Amino acid sequence: MGIQCDQTIVTAIFHARKDYPSKLRRIRYYDSETDRRLVFLTNNFTLSARTIADLYKCRWQIELFFKWIKQRLRIKAFYETSENAVKTQVWIAISVYVLVATVKKELRLDQSLYTILQILSVSLFEKMPILQVLSKNDYTFTNHIPNNQLDLFD
Repeated sequence: MGIQCDQTIVTAIFHARKDYPSKLRRIRYYDSETDRRLVFLTNNFTLSARTIADLYKCRWQIELFFKWIKQRLRIKAFYETSENAVKTQVWIAISVYVLVATVKKELRLDQSLYTILQILSVSLFEKMPILQVLSKNDYTFTNHIPNNQLDLFD
């Protein structure tokens, strides 16, 4: 992991310069863990190049965490934007995820967490033991045709 270059630049593209005419700092960084070269742009000239690179790495971890939240916890949007509302929604989603993962482990279920969540979401108000709901292998729907209903096809 190391800083390869720390430069002060001005954007050369007209529209970019129009939107942001001030100088920028370009930090080229090599991450030996991933064997990748990265370039960071910042307007912070007071922190060291290493600190800027570390901050971007932390920020990337936060981005990955939110990607995980969207994929695993099924949060598509936040209902409110206040800090307390976001924290509450995330903690509720994490709690549900942990509870379902615990149920999966304790009941030794083969279904994925996603499948279990799907099953629970459609059978939420059924008065049936959870083990019975989750151990049902086939969800067959009876095609009951009332006597006064004519068949469309033979």
